[in-house]
Amino acid sequence: MAARSIPERATSVATDADATDATVAAAPAASGDDDALCSCTIIHEDIVSRVREGLSGDALLRRTAEMFKAVSDPTRLKIINALILSEMCVCDIAALTDMTQPAVSHHLKVLRQLQLVRYRRDGKIVYYELDDEHVRNVFYQGLLHASEQ
Repeated sequence: MAARSIPERATSVATDADATDATVAAAPAASGDDDALCSCTIIHEDIVSRVREGLSGDALLRRTAEMFKAVSDPTRLKIINALILSEMCVCDIAALTDMTQPAVSHHLKVLRQLQLVRYRRDGKIVYYELDDEHVRNVFYQGLLHASEQ
């Protein structure tokens, strides 16, 4: 495993004799949860390189972040939960959530723009449902994770 040391900032001056691949320099003490921090300044270049190649692209990560931001709202989660159970019209979602139709429409627009829900029109009534099975799976995975806390 290829590794290299990162020189510590303003804590010591390393000489060529001091720097070897086997050298592990202690990181400065940090306040807070010390168990969650690395206690060395070694970079494992092979791991970093392999992981860098496997990372998702920035555009996809931004879109994913937008999706998580949208579903971080408890009202939107309630709407998604309701749509898992049944296709519903806007007025029924408004009654279920004790919100006005314009407020529900705003939440549905956000979810629709991220392709989490879709709608169909039947005369004057607009019905909403989940866009696909992925939305249901993400919702249930979130519930499962939250219930383990």
